[in-house]
Formats: sequence, C-alpha cells, structure tokens
Amino acid sequence: MNTTIRESLLPLVARLLLVSEFLIAVNGKISDWNGQAAYMASHGMHFIAPLLGAALAIELLGSACLITGFQARNAAAVMAIYLAIVSVRLHDFWHMTGMAAGANQTEFFKNLGMIGGLLMIVAFGPGRWAIPTRNH
Repeated sequence: MNTTIRESLLPLVARLLLVSEFLIAVNGKISDWNGQAAYMASHGMHFIAPLLGAALAIELLGSACLITGFQARNAAAVMAIYLAIVSVRLHDFWHMTGMAAGANQTEFFKNLGMIGGLLMIVAFGPGRWAIPTRNH
C-alpha cells in the first residue's frame, strides 16, 4: 500500500469509523433521554441525570475531537476509560441468560474492539489529517 495513503488517509478513516458508533449513541441520548435513563435505572444505577449528561458530553465532544484530530489523544483516552466503564456496568452479560446475554456479550466485545482503536490513537496520535496541537 502507498505510504502516503497508509500514513495520512487510513488514520482519518479509522477515526471516522470509531466516531460513527458514538454519534449513534449521541443521537439516542438526544432523541430518547427517558429511554436511556430507564435502561440505566434497570441496571441499578443512581444519579442518572448527571451521569447521562456526562455521557452525552463525552460522546459529543470526544467525537468532535476525533473527527478533527484536535486533542485526539486526550479525547481517545477519556473515551476509552468511559467506554470501559459503560461496558462493565451496562453490558454485564455474565449476569444474564438467553438472548439478552448474547446481545450484551456482542455489545461488550464490540466495545472492547473500539477501546483498542481508541488506545491506538492514544499511542500513535491522530495521523496527518488533524488540527495540530502541541501534544500530538
């Protein structure tokens, strides 16, 4: 593969693909706040409104950072930690049975893959197509 494509285009495409799932989650929070809150409550969570607001902010601002590449390493680190917490807290398939267990296992391992992609950004930066910052 051409070095220019590998070093400039692929990191941008990777960032955009990672962001796609977060933007779907942002849309879900905006369009069905009460449904999201009910899901969190069904998992025994407390302080739902502030946690849901924080989740929305992390997903929205983090996505903007990943799209532009601005502060992408920091955003990816925060998003990886956030996604790890969400995965363990809300996709605890090991406490479920039947189809719910299978669906949540899929979500859990999908999130692990996304965490891996985010950690790659933390380690190697956003690539060439990014708004420059001092720490990337």
